[in-house]
Amino acid sequence: MNKKLLFSFLTVLGTLVSVKAQRNELGVRLGMSNLVGDIGSTSYILQKPLDLSRASDWGIPFYGGILYRFNFNPYQTVRLDLGYNQIQFSDKAAKEDYRRNRNSFGKNNVYEASLMFEYNFFPVNNEQISMVSPYIFGGIGGLMFDAPKATLINDFRRDADGVAQAPINEMDFTTRAEYSLGRKVTVHIPFGVGLKYKFNHSWAIFAEATFRYTLTDQLDHSKILTKDVKSSYNADILSPNTGGSLLQTGDYYAVSKERETAFVNERNIGDTKSKDWMNTFSLGLTFSFGRPPCYCD
Repeated sequence: MNKKLLFSFLTVLGTLVSVKAQRNELGVRLGMSNLVGDIGSTSYILQKPLDLSRASDWGIPFYGGILYRFNFNPYQTVRLDLGYNQIQFSDKAAKEDYRRNRNSFGKNNVYEASLMFEYNFFPVNNEQISMVSPYIFGGIGGLMFDAPKATLINDFRRDADGVAQAPINEMDFTTRAEYSLGRKVTVHIPFGVGLKYKFNHSWAIFAEATFRYTLTDQLDHSKILTKDVKSSYNADILSPNTGGSLLQTGDYYAVSKERETAFVNERNIGDTKSKDWMNTFSLGLTFSFGRPPCYCD
């Protein structure tokens, strides 16, 4: 009895899959992503590969992703994208003199997930051997990226042997920064245009330009948030009142907090109120699995 139920369930499941699969597309796309932010080039399209002198260490800007399309009808599609972007930013590629003189640079690893609506101008998703159609798309998604963090290390001045010296006044200690990266998540709004060519009933190739307005100003590491700056205090000399580091008491502690604020203000560059854009130009290949599309009223 159990075997009959299992066989019946698999038969029904297979029927449902075959019915729904006719509208499904699965594919991959490859391309190059570029950043428009406070460091590097401000060109939204046709950015050249950045700072090739560092290609041996960083490689080249790269995008790779997979996508799934569900075609409601020959024109309208809902699409899910999952992708990886390795973006680079270098002031050497900028047009502005002040940026080139500043010579800041870096890279970021950005992972994305997007849900979008796609509209084709011609019925390219219908049953036919081949057809070409331009399309537009837009939606919403999330990005996971590396953001800068810092620890300000407050330490006593030391003699030639490295022995801590008692501070003369509240300013008589050193503060240095150690940087690290932490993962963050933000929202982005993707949209763009493309051209899709369907051939051999089930296969399609496409080229598209994707523009992403992000809700962060940290993709190029130009901004560090106050909450991501921490302080540590050397404990070679202790406070007789608290038993902790002398630098973590009284005026010393107040000065350390002033240095935190000054560090953030001096460290951040560019327009701190602007948001970053990340744009991709890519080529892709999809396969419509199951029976050819058949859209019924």
